[in-house]
Amino acid sequence: MMASFGHGTRRHPRSRGRTWSRTGPDRATLGIIGVICAVAGFFVLGIILGPVAIVCGWLAMGRTWAGSRPVTAVVALVLGAIDTLLAVIWLSGAATPGMGMF
Repeated sequence: MMASFGHGTRRHPRSRGRTWSRTGPDRATLGIIGVICAVAGFFVLGIILGPVAIVCGWLAMGRTWAGSRPVTAVVALVLGAIDTLLAVIWLSGAATPGMGMF
């Protein structure tokens, strides 16, 4: 009869083995951070911010391709890949930053 005095099981629905620490950023935050890094990488430090955007997008997707994917995570992943590819091409000397401007 202890359940009637506020000691019910509704307070702690998770079992002991399924609890984990929630100290890190959640998936939505990682997706937004990835998109910001990818957009900033088009202007500065693309070789660094591109892979950061890819990692943030991948973690925001839950480290899997299956299931539903948040839009921000996919955008971060794709823009980060494009950003990294452009930075590698630019560093290899195949293109210059001002190519075709004048």
